[in-house]
Amino acid sequence: MTGLPKRPNSRPARIGVLGGGQLGRMLGLAGIPLGFQFLFLDPSADACAGATGELLQAGFDDSEAARELAERVDVATFDFENVSRQTASALTEKCALYPAPNALGAGQDRAEEKALLNSLGINVAPYHLVSGRTDLLEGLEKLGYPAVLKTRRLGYDGKGQVVLRDQEDLERAWQKLGDFELVLEAFVPFEAECSLVAVRGLGGETRTWPLTRNVHSNGILMLSRPGGFDDALQSEAEQKMQALLEHLDYRGVLTIEFFVSRGQLLANEFAPRVHNSGHWTIDGAACSQFENHVRAITGLPLGETGMTSHSLMFNWIGELPDRDRALEIPGLHWHDYGKSPRPGRKIGHATLTADSAEQLELSARRLAELAGGEFPELSAKLFD
Repeated sequence: MTGLPKRPNSRPARIGVLGGGQLGRMLGLAGIPLGFQFLFLDPSADACAGATGELLQAGFDDSEAARELAERVDVATFDFENVSRQTASALTEKCALYPAPNALGAGQDRAEEKALLNSLGINVAPYHLVSGRTDLLEGLEKLGYPAVLKTRRLGYDGKGQVVLRDQEDLERAWQKLGDFELVLEAFVPFEAECSLVAVRGLGGETRTWPLTRNVHSNGILMLSRPGGFDDALQSEAEQKMQALLEHLDYRGVLTIEFFVSRGQLLANEFAPRVHNSGHWTIDGAACSQFENHVRAITGLPLGETGMTSHSLMFNWIGELPDRDRALEIPGLHWHDYGKSPRPGRKIGHATLTADSAEQLELSARRLAELAGGEFPELSAKLFD
């Protein structure tokens, strides 16, 4: 099969994406108006990004499929950072991949990630590497309770981690995670969780969106609201971001998740891709994280990242609320990923936009009541 012809000295015509989930879908939705076509590689035949481009069904460890994708596109990226380095390297034999494999690999192992962040002056919580029970006991003696035990690789959305509050949690945690290489982290008494989403383009041009407050439940992001942090904290986050972007010689969108503890930022982890906490940018910023990622990897000028309105994002987990009733709420923007309902699965989100913080809060309370469950209590945390 042949792809679109290569066009030297012009922008790429087709973008390849390793991963066909909702992030890939939103990259497609952002890139199509700019004139690009998309080819996605994903293990699932019904991957939801297929609605915005052609789908190549193959595993993320399939180097031959990666080479096929590379032969049919002009530039490639990914929406899922657990793609193997071998697959990424196979792809780069045929076309450019942004972010580059070094950035992809840097965040795949939590121990390596923490060491990198510390080396750049980006502080993380105290931690201890665990390869056996003895290491775990040594770590707990060093860090104390409570602590968080995590797999070094492949954990996301609360998977691959257990909170240890006392000795009674030890055996349960070991039965669940003991077969993996692990890292034990000190539990951070934080005032807030937040993230900074940034984009770096051709030639090192960098832009950032406002620092965004996040609320999680059972390790899964439920709500995000940009703004609300003072200029000093925004500046501190941007300085840390700049150090990481320059070290990785990065191109594309990158996110750092932080804890705010005693007024200071502690990095939790970084994601070398578009990020769930930046979904509000589709409706609440001058240029979304998805469009700017496409712009960055194809060499186009970056778009403005300022807020155009007060915004708030609700993640829909497992099932969607009543769409018709939700659309009655002023300033609501509905995003259905086209995925089948399943407990714990992100199947859509809604963004609220408003001209004032007061109107945003009123609309948020209406949407939270409609959604039910934990949403009324969780949304209140964003307006304290």
